[in-house]
Amino acid sequence: MPKRVLCSYGIDIDAVSGWINTRDGSPANPTDVSRGVFGATVGIDRLLKLWDKYNIKATWFTPAHSAESFPSQIKKIASKGHEIGLHGYTHEFVSTLSEQQQRDVLDKSIKVLTEITGKRPRGWTAPAWSTSKETIKLLEEFGIEYDHSFMHHDSQPYYAPAPHLSTHTETDTSKPAAHWMTPMSTLRASSVVEVPANWHLDDWPPFQLSLTQASTHGYVDTATIERLWKEQFEYLYRECPEDGGSFVFPISIHPQVSGKPQVILLHERFIEWVNGHEGVEWVTMEQIVDEFKAGRLGGVSVEGGADV
Repeated sequence: MPKRVLCSYGIDIDAVSGWINTRDGSPANPTDVSRGVFGATVGIDRLLKLWDKYNIKATWFTPAHSAESFPSQIKKIASKGHEIGLHGYTHEFVSTLSEQQQRDVLDKSIKVLTEITGKRPRGWTAPAWSTSKETIKLLEEFGIEYDHSFMHHDSQPYYAPAPHLSTHTETDTSKPAAHWMTPMSTLRASSVVEVPANWHLDDWPPFQLSLTQASTHGYVDTATIERLWKEQFEYLYRECPEDGGSFVFPISIHPQVSGKPQVILLHERFIEWVNGHEGVEWVTMEQIVDEFKAGRLGGVSVEGGADV
């Protein structure tokens, strides 16, 4: 069998939710809110047109606030055969929430997306990829099949380790050195499939200007990011065995970023370049999970130790 490459776009419809999650309760800037509205309207429509052009089905991770605020847009996405996944309610940073708050957000979000789309979501990605020790346990509790937040690997699916079943000791210099000089414990796999996340395949840091987020830039040349994405793909494709080898290539984008004209053109160039390689398929993340569970993708195991 020839090599297979499963490429997938994960689209975070943060819309207004990401801007009103100010984390400290301060008022949201109205101009930032307008940027979210752009993403939920203009950005979504431009990306849907792009996916139609290249016959791509994508996974749209949707805060429930976005779904309730722009239900016709979410229904439009679902009606075109795209997958809808979970992304919090108002883009809450999970690492800042209590376990009960996390549970409440999951419960509400699942109900909202199920009601609007008519299909229960199978996957979840953490807002800002900021997870918690309880994340995997709660995804299992709510019957969520896969996650797209962790980075134990960058191009192979795997069963995510359960942080609540392993331990590590943070370095606390207020205590004797002997307190923290201990290795992390063995990793134990959960039942949640991980479709790896990757900051270097994300449009937000290079292309989104935010005066309150030090990690964003806003004015990076699209050619720079195009080259970065291509170099990652080139290496993985070169190293993938010709006889039945496979890897996944998940890209994370946002309508208020990738809906901008210059970034749309980047995606067009990149998609056409990727399509020039034999064995490429564009799939949703739930399709990756189905292929992995069916044994048609190699994947990796991270159970049994910290070495991947």
